[in-house]
Amino acid sequence: MRAGSPRMLREINDRAAIEVLLREGPLTRAELELAIGLSKPATAQLITRLEQDNLVIKAGVRGGGRGPRAQLWAANGSLAFVAAVDLTPHLADFVVADVAGIVLAEYRTPLPVHEGADVVGTFGEALEHVARQAGLTRTQLAHVVIGAQGAFDPRTGLLSSAPHIPGWLGFDVPQRLSDDLGVDVLIENDVNLVAVEEMSVGQAQDVDDFVMVWLSEGVGGAVVIGRRLLRGATGGGGEIDWMRVPDPATVDTGDVWPEAGARFGNLVDSPALCRLAAAHGVEAETAWDAVAKTEPDHPFRHDLARRVAGGIANLVAVADPQLVLLCGDTSRAGGENLAALVQEKLHDLVLPRTPVGCASVQGNAVRAGALQSALATAREDVFGVVTPTLLGSRRPAVGEPLGKNPEALPNTRSAPSPTE
Repeated sequence: MRAGSPRMLREINDRAAIEVLLREGPLTRAELELAIGLSKPATAQLITRLEQDNLVIKAGVRGGGRGPRAQLWAANGSLAFVAAVDLTPHLADFVVADVAGIVLAEYRTPLPVHEGADVVGTFGEALEHVARQAGLTRTQLAHVVIGAQGAFDPRTGLLSSAPHIPGWLGFDVPQRLSDDLGVDVLIENDVNLVAVEEMSVGQAQDVDDFVMVWLSEGVGGAVVIGRRLLRGATGGGGEIDWMRVPDPATVDTGDVWPEAGARFGNLVDSPALCRLAAAHGVEAETAWDAVAKTEPDHPFRHDLARRVAGGIANLVAVADPQLVLLCGDTSRAGGENLAALVQEKLHDLVLPRTPVGCASVQGNAVRAGALQSALATAREDVFGVVTPTLLGSRRPAVGEPLGKNPEALPNTRSAPSPTE
């Protein structure tokens, strides 16, 4: 197609309008006109065209003022439906939404994760339950994204570094789930999904390169370079738990570390930090309790910051990110004070003056990130709208139609994307 042709310009404008409606929600014609910079007649023609293609629908009216009420337009959310799941050893947290991002149902339930359990069958039953709550069947879900505590190898479909969910190990997880449940399933590391959510609505919206460190019961990380998650050759990108680092603590915790150094995860997971707190005279059952019990300048917090900075220094020295974000229960308990302490100790170890902050996303950020990922894939399939910061996006070819046949979505597995 010749560059600048009317058809190409229409496609560009149509995609721009859909992107605005997905991001902002229902808008009037005048608001949409202002957002995409078209004339009044061109915007009216665009809306008519998108309505005829069933890509936008009327969404009520906006009142106010003395004049007539203005018609609202919205992206047609009924063209596809997605599900997202935060899978932990204790609980599985499900959500179902339409392609416009409207949440239709939520469901939390414990699922068996022990070795030998029918993890696929019980997961399918839970997925069917939440789909029914949303007024759907399971096979009407176009995409399902699961966040799990472990590393996922895209070459084999295997989870690793996940001894806490042994029933999910040893088989091609997305392939088995997709085949047995009749839906398109992707599984992703939980901290990677937190990074996705932070890129979408949090502190990293305008950041190209950043590192995220999860401090809670265990330890995890995510590395984003050029707005893309760094997965690595085997899916282990960001698995900082196994890094070998020296222990810089100023007190004796009774731990004996190998000559090569301690595992970073063994220094900053909750049990290790409870021992560190006890060595400072602070008794606590969890790391976040220990942080909450101490004042901002307590020696325990300084030793905690030294340990965290020792691991982060390795990432900063290699990736030179614009930002480091701390997340998880321990980080949340310490807040900006802990982030500032980590930044101070980090700057003693590396040349870059990388700022350290706290992740801003509230609630279940793993599930939220999984939902963002599922929506990104569905929106590309339905609307041709690419969200390059999220998982599973594929850049459409020039001239590719804006919408695809939604009836073909539920049982269609998309080709691997460049991000995978």
